[in-house]
Amino acid sequence: MKSIFDQVSHLCSKSVTQTYSTSFSVATKLLAPSIRQDIYNIYGFVRFADEIVDSFHQYNKTALFNKFEEDLYAAIEDKISLNPILNSFQETVHTYNIEEDLYRAFLDSMRLDLHKSVYFSEEEYKAYIYGSADVVGLMCLKVFVKGNQKKYDALKNDAMRLGSAFQKVNFLRDLKADYEDLSRSYFPNINIEQLDEQGKERIINEIEGDFKQALKGILKLPVEAKLGVYTAYIYYSKLLYKLKKTPSRQIRNKRIRVPDYQKAGLLCKCYLSYRFKLI
Repeated sequence: MKSIFDQVSHLCSKSVTQTYSTSFSVATKLLAPSIRQDIYNIYGFVRFADEIVDSFHQYNKTALFNKFEEDLYAAIEDKISLNPILNSFQETVHTYNIEEDLYRAFLDSMRLDLHKSVYFSEEEYKAYIYGSADVVGLMCLKVFVKGNQKKYDALKNDAMRLGSAFQKVNFLRDLKADYEDLSRSYFPNINIEQLDEQGKERIINEIEGDFKQALKGILKLPVEAKLGVYTAYIYYSKLLYKLKKTPSRQIRNKRIRVPDYQKAGLLCKCYLSYRFKLI
């Protein structure tokens, strides 16, 4: 029975989420059960694509990525795949009518990571962030509004700004690993080896602007999605605050993180804010 295979596929997507991202997994658990699995399905897809370009250095990454992309389009056309992650994702694509432009833009940005390491212009930088992060926010938004096009259009810009903010925080947090291990430098006009406080402040201000606009959209999300997305926003805002307080030389030399005990405290605060209708 295909229902059993679909169930196994769902468990695989959930397992990928829980294994690769504790913070995102916790935030996803705070979504309503009616939409939670579909967010696991989206995360599983984007995580596997990202793993190919970031981690499988001893293999032919281009060949693996090409095969993954071919299998994706076959899964969407056939409405089934023996790759359980793609099987789950195609289900979500069809359920919420997620446009091909979104997941194609994501794959295009991931493919850039196979050969492009430095982003010299604002145009290149923004295009990469759109494909690697903004469209992921838009795919999730499709689920949050349950395919309602009017609500989607009203919240689209804010969802993109949230995706941009998350990605830029990741870039700043992972500055050392991206540069030393993958030879990547995403921020244009920033010399990673000589990142100073002025350069860091410019990046921080850009991210804070994204977060400020994104919060307006979060507060308008359907009740099924609001707590989970708000919690992710608070987690990343805390991480941004820590990065802001960390000297630029330390950001160049180590990965900044939010300790688990602080995450637990933030989770409690988010729940209480939601419970007492403060958000």
